[in-house]
Amino acid sequence: MGILSLITGKAGASGFGSASTAEQVTDGVDASRLTVVITGGASGIGLETSRVFALRGAHVVIAARNTEAASEARKTIMEKNPTARIDVLKLDLSSLKSVRAFADQFNSMKLPLNILINNAGVMFCPFQLSKDGVEMQFATNHLGHFLLTNLLLDNMKATAKSTGIEGRIVNLSSVAHHHTYPKGIDFDKINDKKIYNDKLAYGQSKLANLLHAKELSRRLQEEGANITVNSVHPGLIMTNLMRHSFVLMKVLQVATYILWKNVPQGAATTCYVGLNPQLSGVTGKYFADCNEEKISKLARNDELAKQLWDFSEELIKSSQ
Repeated sequence: MGILSLITGKAGASGFGSASTAEQVTDGVDASRLTVVITGGASGIGLETSRVFALRGAHVVIAARNTEAASEARKTIMEKNPTARIDVLKLDLSSLKSVRAFADQFNSMKLPLNILINNAGVMFCPFQLSKDGVEMQFATNHLGHFLLTNLLLDNMKATAKSTGIEGRIVNLSSVAHHHTYPKGIDFDKINDKKIYNDKLAYGQSKLANLLHAKELSRRLQEEGANITVNSVHPGLIMTNLMRHSFVLMKVLQVATYILWKNVPQGAATTCYVGLNPQLSGVTGKYFADCNEEKISKLARNDELAKQLWDFSEELIKSSQ
């Protein structure tokens, strides 16, 4: 991203920029025939994403660890939009058992699925292992979403085929994918507490989100599925994601206040990639400020993407 464009909000090739809001980038879009699953859709930019998708008429399924908070979020949205269609289902991405239970519950509802927004995440948390024995940032940000996507993919393929409407998968990555361990993904030391660095581990998980989208996009294109897969960087936004580094982030925000976005701006790129017709047929790309952006050398590595896919499958098998 050009710093000048970020500061000024100047629109890029898409017609939108860093100052654009989620409502602006979806203006005029009719999503009434669409069903969307949004992980972490009850707070921060996930909540704004849920609100705007519902505003455009989509049937929104909020997948959240805290279903009470998600139900409150649903209530808040519906107070201003009484006709909104919103369901809440429990999902703890750090537990593969919970991911499977969510997928079973969703599939049992016999709903179509047009769009999957892999939004939820944790950031800069102290070292800990998930219930499946995997480092928490990698487990929550990547592995849980990897399994969830795989379990919902048949539904998405069937929906795209029966309706003729392009399916879309959006992975929330980050500019932090540039700042990771030297190998990008430290496969041999994912759970090594001795070398753990909360910032590099976060970058590793965000690189994994990008590589996952890249490899899945390649596979879907190969089989001719009418589904696109893209990654986004939402920008700098002060949300609950910052809770493990609140003081650091507040200092950073004061020092770089001109670069930060509000929540409606932070959700814009997700909503643009998820709903805007300009992105029809566009897949395997990375977007920031609603425009395609360059990725790191590691994120362009096809072999690393395939290796991550195989590694993720093995981790899931070993947890069963």
